Amino acid sequence: MEQYLQEVVVNEFGGPEQLENQVSAPLSPQTGEVVINLKSIGMNQADLMARRGEYRLSSGDPPFTPGIEGGGVISAVGEGVVNRHVGQRVTLTISAPAGRGTYRSQFLALAEETIPVPDEIDDALIGALWLPFLTAWGALVWRQNVTKGQTVMLPAASSSVAIAASQIAKHHGCTTIGITTSPNKVALLEQIDAAQYDHIIVTRQADNRTPWWRKVKQITQGKGVDVIFDPVAAGNFLNTEIRLLAAGGTIWVYGLLGTPDKVDVSPLIRKDASIRGWLLNFLAGLPAEQAGYEHILENVAAGTYTLPIAGTFSLDQIRDAHTAMERGNHIGKFILRP
Repeated sequence: MEQYLQEVVVNEFGGPEQLENQVSAPLSPQTGEVVINLKSIGMNQADLMARRGEYRLSSGDPPFTPGIEGGGVISAVGEGVVNRHVGQRVTLTISAPAGRGTYRSQFLALAEETIPVPDEIDDALIGALWLPFLTAWGALVWRQNVTKGQTVMLPAASSSVAIAASQIAKHHGCTTIGITTSPNKVALLEQIDAAQYDHIIVTRQADNRTPWWRKVKQITQGKGVDVIFDPVAAGNFLNTEIRLLAAGGTIWVYGLLGTPDKVDVSPLIRKDASIRGWLLNFLAGLPAEQAGYEHILENVAAGTYTLPIAGTFSLDQIRDAHTAMERGNHIGKFILRP
């Protein structure tokens, strides 16, 4: 058992300066609970939004501890726990961090809120996998049922979710198109095996004589894109996405990165197309949640799926971590290592 619990607290909404470290007594499990010494905490845009006061549905009002992912080693078990043991490596489920936050050195959870992790998966990744991969798997496989030969377009191509989605789409026989606003990220993405893009298109280039959307049309031979999986989906960009959809195509919106604006949805009618929202919590408590964990952990352990680490920080470096993430220059996932 650790001698103390370190946790990050947001005392007021605002910038990274509002993130503070606190120390308290170590946790003890009650009946049915386990204590996990966290080895890996995945950082996400939702954490930054919570700190700024833009995600109160998740964070509530200050003070609160951010974080929606985590994994580590069980250090103590409570009475009645029969399927988990001290020393076992686990990752937290979707529901485990609700209202508690994972930016801490220890986490208290019900035994059923943990998933055993195969030995082949590195400690650095065990607390950073399910949000990118399960977000992508849930929408593209469980809900959309992507099939071989379809084209999947992935905006924010350098993000961990898009990179995970590219691997899942390729695993299911799809053609993948990564979309990025940064010309500087293209060469880097092309060098990363995890970024399984058949094509990468830049939307912002001063010398770009061919509009980016025309390049998508050329790739699809005028047919359009079957599935767009997008955390931006707003304003002119969404208008363009709608026009790029193939007949019967679908735009899945899974984030709030875009600035709301007027959108013309009338092309959806003649295309028999749709825009749908996706929230990872839709999986919580369903048999599909367990199926998703099994698929992801099995493929990560086998080396079929992987996740590039953009950088690692300690909890003491949490302000630097948030500052680096807000710059948006990274590719892949930032990870906290308590």
